[in-house]
Amino acid sequence: MGRTAKPLKTRRSDAEGDRRFVTALARGLDVLRCYQPSERWLPNQEIAHRTGLPKATVSRMTYTLTALGYLEHSPEREMYALGLPVLGLGFRVLSHFELGRIARPFMQALADEAGAAVSLAVRSGGWAVYVAHCRSAAPLTLGLDVGARLSLARSAIGRAMLFSLDADTRDKALKALRAEAPAEWEQGRGGLAEAQAHLVRHGYVRSSPGADIGAVAVTLDPGDGRDRFGLNCGGPASSMDAARLACLGPRLIEMAARIERAIRSEN
Repeated sequence: MGRTAKPLKTRRSDAEGDRRFVTALARGLDVLRCYQPSERWLPNQEIAHRTGLPKATVSRMTYTLTALGYLEHSPEREMYALGLPVLGLGFRVLSHFELGRIARPFMQALADEAGAAVSLAVRSGGWAVYVAHCRSAAPLTLGLDVGARLSLARSAIGRAMLFSLDADTRDKALKALRAEAPAEWEQGRGGLAEAQAHLVRHGYVRSSPGADIGAVAVTLDPGDGRDRFGLNCGGPASSMDAARLACLGPRLIEMAARIERAIRSEN
């Protein structure tokens, strides 16, 4: 197990000084948040390293979360994994996610037309998190699905969302990413200026040359004051060359506009 992840810097802002703020609850949520998508098991020592919490506190938190079912404990490994109730909370949110219901038919139509995958994402700190995903029947499509996290600095969809934020919010999001996943920040920071320039010229962001995934991305406005959602279309770079991405970009812009009109018509 690598030690690349640095302590998780949670953003308490002014709430931490409020008497209504429950520190123990916040720490428990920090424990659940420190897992990366590709990981299953973590020991208390690594959880303490990532959250910045004392080992004794982490031990109490993991014991409590295991008793409630939010973590699973392996005595043989002396490690903990996220439990099914955590997944259940996510599915309860998604079951009430109206924007995904409206967007999915449009997304599936483009996925089928392009022989690609189309995803919708929301921002969580320095990450873009997939909340809806459609793929074509083509043999070469992306394996990512709902719940996948992509960094705002490296992915096309993350960069599109990043550039839709005001300067202060953008800076906070990048600081959160840099604290939680410094490698993602370092690998993505160099391409931000070029990606933003491409967005200004063409209206969409494309994946970086040489990336394993070829994708284009835009954002759409849910119309209720929330941050803009991210929307992408792509596949393995071997099937998504520059010419094909240049064709998909305008199609994605058009689809985002159609989804926004559908949202407004329902409201």
